[in-house]
Amino acid sequence: MNTDRLKSLAISDTGFIFDPATGSAFSSNSVGLKIIECLKAGMNNQEIIASLLEIYEVSPEELESDIIDFIRSLEDVYLI
Repeated sequence: MNTDRLKSLAISDTGFIFDPATGSAFSSNSVGLKIIECLKAGMNNQEIIASLLEIYEVSPEELESDIIDFIRSLEDVYLI
């Protein structure tokens, strides 16, 4: 997975995401922002799960499914 484009995103604390390469704007919740932060840091899915399990009360299986879905949504808009 190529996460280079994520590094150029402008991301606000409120969840507004701007891609200067395309001029596109997106929004995300706090979990999505944390996933993007982890991806930008080069973390793999298992590392992201471990990181988020320290913050949120959710099963590892549900979290893994949500992470995969979110990553697919980033792929759909060509951010990764």
